[in-house]
Amino acid sequence: MIIHSKSPARVDLAGGTLDIWPLYLFHENSQTVNFAIRCFAHCWLKPRQDGAIEFVSRDLKLREKFPSLDALKKAKSFRLSLHARLTIEFAPATGFTLETDSGVPAGSGLGGSSALNIAICGTLARFLDLKLSPAKLIEVARNVEAQVLQIPAGEQDYYSAVFGGMQAIHLTPHGVQPEKIVVNADEFSSRSVLCYTGQSRNSGINNWEVFKARIDKKGGKEKVTRHFDRIAAIASDMRLALETKDWEQVASLLNQEWSARKKNHPGISTPKMEQLISVARRNGALAAKACGAGGGGCIFFFVKPELKAVVETQLKNAGAILLDSRMAPRGLTISKTA
Repeated sequence: MIIHSKSPARVDLAGGTLDIWPLYLFHENSQTVNFAIRCFAHCWLKPRQDGAIEFVSRDLKLREKFPSLDALKKAKSFRLSLHARLTIEFAPATGFTLETDSGVPAGSGLGGSSALNIAICGTLARFLDLKLSPAKLIEVARNVEAQVLQIPAGEQDYYSAVFGGMQAIHLTPHGVQPEKIVVNADEFSSRSVLCYTGQSRNSGINNWEVFKARIDKKGGKEKVTRHFDRIAAIASDMRLALETKDWEQVASLLNQEWSARKKNHPGISTPKMEQLISVARRNGALAAKACGAGGGGCIFFFVKPELKAVVETQLKNAGAILLDSRMAPRGLTISKTA
């Protein structure tokens, strides 16, 4: 028997970083708008007869093995911490080999670790025949990822990984409430370009610095607060623009979001990112913004459909790596074969 699951990464269009608790409670009408892309995290689980637990990461080219669950629990450190801590949390009674692969580069800003997290959670839940609701699955994934990162984890990535499509993720005192945004996937994808800069980044560092700046009682808190107020307002307007297919407004809001975000921390943009954005704009890109926390990783561009191929070619010539920006209509899927 082999259990296979896959879940999509995402591109955040507006309202990122606000999805970290409790930042969203400090700003009116907080929401994050994102869409799932056809770049998937995969997880395969095959039961073992010897009781051992083995982890294999294809993309990281790492492998580790423990003779039993008890041995895993007693280990002082892990090469694949997410795999290990999720397995400890689910506590299977029998051994298995868990193999994973990521469809996006490490440090891409596309929520790849969270997509992988959801894929592993889905696989382990199916293996143990647990009937977890999407909300419970997300809760476990988020909490374990915070343990691994040792800093607060955001909310948005898990929702795109679980549900797919385009979403407005409302962040309220009553909880996180995802709302599906109905968008023609082909029409939107014809205007989307996504590239990897070649520079990996640590999303936790930029997000943590901004998080601290927002809650600090001194320093530049007032300025950061104003920027987050603006980011929250842009996200609300973005949802409306997408619902009404106002593509000109979508482009304008993307530019406004990127401008407001860069003011929160000097490391959010890099010379390489600015160079690629300049190349894309000279060749017809209407808007650009970093994915995730910035500081490297990926850049999302919004273009006129007739200029998409030109922008992609020029970005590639400038050293960028193009990724699939098509929308993934579905989130987590799990299958079992004999």
